[in-house]
Amino acid sequence: MKNTTLTKVTPSEINLLQQVSRQTFSETFAESNTDDNLHNYLEKNLSAEQLLEELAAADTRFYFAETDGKIAGYLKVNFGDSQTELKDSNALEIERIYVLKEYHGKGVAQVLYARAIETAKILNCHYVWLGVWEQNQRAISFYRKNGFVEFDKHIFKLGDDAQTDIMMKLQLE
Repeated sequence: MKNTTLTKVTPSEINLLQQVSRQTFSETFAESNTDDNLHNYLEKNLSAEQLLEELAAADTRFYFAETDGKIAGYLKVNFGDSQTELKDSNALEIERIYVLKEYHGKGVAQVLYARAIETAKILNCHYVWLGVWEQNQRAISFYRKNGFVEFDKHIFKLGDDAQTDIMMKLQLE
């Protein structure tokens, strides 16, 4: 989307990050999960304190996507020791590309994705990896369209529900 710009999230924007994080997570997953599990996840994993801690990590970057002066979504990437699972110094993890529902299909995710790939190349990473819920067909299709291939699975706990994430990878060199 040509009128989408990216800015690095700063600690002073933590309340906005929390609001967008909670809204996009709810829009994406509320329909398929219990209210209790969703509420508990939002309170624990997307609290201002937790997000500030993540934002402060040296090997993590958050970016807002703005379209026409409004936040449309955000990106979170991890590298080095901040990666959630593989912790490969030659890799970058896309932990979150979340776009507000009203901006779906408008190219915002592609702009966020491009920043993740650009970051990986700057860091001389050999590949980019991520985990995506097996029931999130929209996201799986997006990553496949961008060249990602499945290489493993892992369990993601949402409250008391053990869900399967598909692990996907894009080779850069």
